[in-house]
Amino acid sequence: MRTKSLKKNKINVVTLGCSKNVYDSEVLMGQLKANNKDVVHEEEGNIVVINTCGFIDNAKEESVNTILEFVEKKQRGEVDQVFVTGCLSERYKPDLIKEIPDVDQYFGTTELPALLKALEADYKHELLGERITTTPKNYAYLKIAEGCDRPCSFCAIPIMRGKHRSTPIEKLVVEAKNLAKNGVKELILIAQDLTYYGLDIYKKRNLAELLENLVKVEGIEWIRLHYAFPTGFPMDVLDVMKREPKICNYLDIPLQHINTELLKSMRRGTTHEKTTNLLKDFRKMVPEMTIRTTLIVGYPGETEAHFQEMKDWVREMRFERLGCFTYSHEENTHAYKLEDDVPQEIKQERANQIMELQSQISWELNQEKIGETFKVVIDRKEGNYFVGRTEFDSPDVDNEVLIDATTTYLKTGEFYEVKITEAADFDLYGEALNVTAEKPVRKEIKVKSF
Repeated sequence: MRTKSLKKNKINVVTLGCSKNVYDSEVLMGQLKANNKDVVHEEEGNIVVINTCGFIDNAKEESVNTILEFVEKKQRGEVDQVFVTGCLSERYKPDLIKEIPDVDQYFGTTELPALLKALEADYKHELLGERITTTPKNYAYLKIAEGCDRPCSFCAIPIMRGKHRSTPIEKLVVEAKNLAKNGVKELILIAQDLTYYGLDIYKKRNLAELLENLVKVEGIEWIRLHYAFPTGFPMDVLDVMKREPKICNYLDIPLQHINTELLKSMRRGTTHEKTTNLLKDFRKMVPEMTIRTTLIVGYPGETEAHFQEMKDWVREMRFERLGCFTYSHEENTHAYKLEDDVPQEIKQERANQIMELQSQISWELNQEKIGETFKVVIDRKEGNYFVGRTEFDSPDVDNEVLIDATTTYLKTGEFYEVKITEAADFDLYGEALNVTAEKPVRKEIKVKSF
């Protein structure tokens, strides 16, 4: 008599949204693995966990479409269960339950133990900093805090992520050591607000002390700072950046706008003059620093004059890296009470103009790099090129260095000295110095025929 085989469950974790979600998915996968669960990231599996984003309209739409896609697979019998977690689920759980009832369960951003229970796993407190990384082996995100205390009028993050909560230095050092043991060489520090780090648990802004501890971790070669807030920025961080070669001369600091009137409405706690002076101080203290920022166009009440002020300022500041978003009118935020009075096509046109301007600035800055030599880490091979980054570039969002793979053999995850030979708007082309010309091949053993 033939017996029915028991199918082993495989859990597929699907990640949408920002690097904070990537980190959360990696922690979830680490917990599942510790429970002896078969877990994969964005591969085939009969149980699906979707980690959603609910930040702005485009992200919400992508999250809803992904949920619907897997619900349809469930209806066709291609997957058995669908669970939804993350920011969209935190923000809109009652609506989602009503509109997409075929999802097995919805969980918020702080309900990891409950999600694990639904997946027949236990939350293991002893797994301090242990997770399954989904990024290339040479870099990983290190989330140093959760939530945000800032009152920005346009932002729904405090609704979805709660109040700011810093992770103690000793825990982050343990996590960094674990990552280094697994071959990670670059730590990308992330939080909703790096600037605020430590205020809740140490009663002072303590990012500099955290960095001084992390640079001591063996195996880590680069430490990169993401998502600082301009108001109250701890300038002692720049002293550490200057002193410690492991700290990349790089800072991601979203500034959002420059018009003082709009900054006040956005509740950013700063002005045009203060923001400009802060950037000048950064460049005076660390002249080699690359500054990445993001701007919002089309905020309620933004006039053509406000926009022109932003354009002139971008031209003046010559940011090395810049991204631009169109304003998204988010319910339950302070700005939702304002009239969303800039038409979408004008928002998009303004964003295009800023990015066109930035493209020219980036091209000009890149031309200055021709003939220079930089330390470059190789992230991957793509087509006929090895693709790498300098310390001035973060993965996925910044410039890349392309090296001809038909003439040079490089190892992914390794650092090389690369001389820049050509430059485009957002990419550099270079030659790796002191490396073998081509990939070593196995010697063919000739067997004598009889």
